[in-house]
Order: sequence, then C-alpha cells, then structure tokens
Amino acid sequence: MISRLFAYLCRFAPLKRLLWRRWYQFLADRYQLPEWQIMNYGYAPMSLPLDAADEPERYGIHLYHHVASAVPIEGCDVLEVGCGRGGGAAYVHRALRPATMTAVDFSANAIALCQQRYTCAGLTFQVADAEALPFPAESFDAVVNVESSHCYGSMEAFVREVQRVLKPGGYFLHADFRDGDKIGHWREQLLGSGLRIVQETDITPNVLAALDADHERKLALMRRILPPRLFGPFQDFAALKGSLVYEHFRTGGMRYFHFVLRKDEHSLTDPSP
Repeated sequence: MISRLFAYLCRFAPLKRLLWRRWYQFLADRYQLPEWQIMNYGYAPMSLPLDAADEPERYGIHLYHHVASAVPIEGCDVLEVGCGRGGGAAYVHRALRPATMTAVDFSANAIALCQQRYTCAGLTFQVADAEALPFPAESFDAVVNVESSHCYGSMEAFVREVQRVLKPGGYFLHADFRDGDKIGHWREQLLGSGLRIVQETDITPNVLAALDADHERKLALMRRILPPRLFGPFQDFAALKGSLVYEHFRTGGMRYFHFVLRKDEHSLTDPSP
C-alpha cells in the first residue's frame, strides 16, 4: 500500500523531487552501513576482479563499470550526478582512473556520509541539484548518471544542464529505467538537449539476472536491519523477486536502458535555437 501511494504521488513533478529527497535523506541518516555503499539494481553477467571489501556489492559495481567504461575516461575530468552513498563514484575513481571525479547528490545526508567515508585525492562530493548544476559551462569530459534520473522533477532541465557542463566532444554515460511505453519520450528528452545518441542498449535482461543473483544477500540484509513496517516498501525499493518492480521488469512493463550520448565538437552550450 505504501509503495503504491509513493508511486502515485511521484506522478506529480513537484512532489516527486520532494518525496525522493526525503527518502534518501532518511536512508543516509538511518542506515550508515559499511556494506551498503551502492544503490542500484545491478548488472550481470560480468566478471571483475574485486577487493574483498567490494565483493558484497559486486552486481552494483558491475553496473557502474558497464556504464562508465563505455568510453575511455582515464585522465579525464568526470562528474557523477546522483551519486547516492558514493560507492559507485569511489569505484570509478579507483578502477577507471579519471584525473578528477566530482560526485553530486541532492541529499545533504548522503553527501555527508560520502565525505565521511571517502577521502581520496581527486575524489570530491558536494550537494547539488541535477537540474541546476553549480559548475561553469564546459567543465567535464564525461558525465555519469546511474539509476537516478527517474527521481528528477524535469528530465529536460537535467539533460540541458548535462549538455552545458560537458566539454565539446564529451560524453554523457546514462543508465536508468522507465515504463515500457515511455521509452520513446525518454529518447526524445535526451535528444532535445542537443546531445547525439551514439549507443543505446536495452539491458533489462542483465538487470534481471543481477536481481536474481543478488536476491538472497539483499533479503538477508533487509531482515537484519529493517523494522517490520518498512519491509514491504523496501522490497519494491530493492526490486526483490516477487515485488511489483521486479515483476514489471520481468513482464516488460518497465525496461532498463543504457545510453551513451556525445556533445559534438560544433555543439553550442545552449542547445535552444
């Protein structure tokens, strides 16, 4: 019931931003677990050599690796929008070796948690609004955005900001999910920014495979930390097998896509006529 009410209220853009912000503020304040540093549905199959500390969140790391390694970013200035608890940005910084990794999120509690956990040179976290990024035009070689944009009030405002802060020739590395009948509109929103799609992949089967493989670990973690009243909403949030979200993926009601977009050399910072 709570999950359905939340989903209904999120149909209204002003409420959607507020509800998601408060949800992530609550999670970062209440659950500061060292074994929970990444919040996405994951990607499989993939085999990466990981440190023991990263192993519990292997599938979430897989998704970050799949998205962020779509183009070479070693030595680049990279921005992640919607970094959550920071584990993805930390992995990308460590494994793919950008010159700088700047990670932002609209949850002040989540950013405080990131700043407490990660103190690596070249990796910084700050509070920022995805729809009004606090950076000069043409600041970054790549922008990474993983399973976050469905929380935003205006996708159009967000992708305009991505286009603005990208350097000419830079890439937007984007992955998220939408209702199956909204994929065309999502594509139009991306293209309306002035960016060009160079790769588009439906990775729903890979996400489902990761949800299956990671089910028991997530279920055990939830049983350990959650009070009974939150168990139902968390099943949908985590897309456990049998949840509404999982079934939507399984039946095609929702689909998960990975996009690589490029800001062409001749693109203007303002894509409007």
